[in-house]
Amino acid sequence: AGRRVGSIGKVLTGIQARVVDEDFAEVSPIETGPVEDAELDGITGEIVINGPNVTRGYQDRPKANEASFTEADGKRWFHTGDIGYQDEEGFFFVVDREKHVIVTGGYNVYPREVEELLFEHEAVADAAVVGIPDERRGETVKAFVVSNGDVTKDEIRDYCLSNLAEYKHPREVAFVDELPRTTTGKVQKFELSPNSE
Repeated sequence: AGRRVGSIGKVLTGIQARVVDEDFAEVSPIETGPVEDAELDGITGEIVINGPNVTRGYQDRPKANEASFTEADGKRWFHTGDIGYQDEEGFFFVVDREKHVIVTGGYNVYPREVEELLFEHEAVADAAVVGIPDERRGETVKAFVVSNGDVTKDEIRDYCLSNLAEYKHPREVAFVDELPRTTTGKVQKFELSPNSE
């Protein structure tokens, strides 16, 4: 099969890709994909790539090069910043961006998982989830919600809590008129202030 629902596809000829953990050890492919969000623990890592069409580096930016590349197995691997997993047939699945992952109490929360649940709520027109500082947990989950109906912060929290693991639900909810977006429509999460109400 050349396609798999939810997958970004297989690696092109001449390119190598793998999923690695924090120590650059390869994460084993799963039997078949995609998997439910609740099953992501232990199977995800950062997708890294190597090949002739991959940039050789950033000109006059040694710190960016150091952060973006790892030398391993005699090859120079580029860190994509995408968190994902691979199945045994070679299909890759992206879960979220590494810079968006929220680490709360030692657990990883992928904002996209929480956002997709929020989009299913009938009173939510738009939503974005970010991590905010928390003295006890390191970070905690905050949801910014554009409502299209009558809904309270407690109802949003309860809805998430009944559909997600406890550590993934938004401890804070802020209603906003609109989310900040780029000209291409991507949410500018860096503009979402932890203090917004």
